[in-house]
Amino acid sequence: MEMIPDNLSEKAKYDLVLVERALKGDQKAFAELMDRYRDAIYFMLLKMVNNKSDAEDLTLEAFGKAFKNIHQYTPNYAFSTWLFKIASNNCIDFIRKRKANHISIDQGTEDEEGNSLSPSSVIASNILDPEEKLIKKQNIKLVQDVVAKLKPRYRKLVELRYFKEYSYEEIAEELNLPLGTVKAQLFRARELLSNILNNLPPHH
Repeated sequence: MEMIPDNLSEKAKYDLVLVERALKGDQKAFAELMDRYRDAIYFMLLKMVNNKSDAEDLTLEAFGKAFKNIHQYTPNYAFSTWLFKIASNNCIDFIRKRKANHISIDQGTEDEEGNSLSPSSVIASNILDPEEKLIKKQNIKLVQDVVAKLKPRYRKLVELRYFKEYSYEEIAEELNLPLGTVKAQLFRARELLSNILNNLPPHH
């Protein structure tokens, strides 16, 4: 990477060091970048969507996108500026899509062939699928760091599913929740987790 530009603040210069470590696959650097900006990003997004749950999801999505594209970041402006731009653009897309089609998870989705899939057929299996296997296989400490950043209701579900290997039915019983709710929330939590984990470089 080029020389560190003089116009960057001390904070931004330290971010640059973290970015360089992250580019080399240092997972602690990713966790630290998340810690430094998670709250600020969350409060910005909360102002935009006015909904805590959406703001939390969008915060994780923003970090997922930033980590996926971190190699494209250039240090002629602060990393935080770049990160906030990604977060706000992603949020604007979310608001636009939400206005365009307000589809609930209960209505199911379609596969590539256009066949309708009910939520239960998409997420019913108790066998871990490839995405779930990835979540289990990843550096367990890192997964726990990321899980700690999920909202509490997701966190409990993820802990039971991946760390304690409960079935959906056992989770529903343990948390006294309807099975459909457990599946829908785990589906969303898994999306958020794999969004971040898939975008990290290989662990060295």
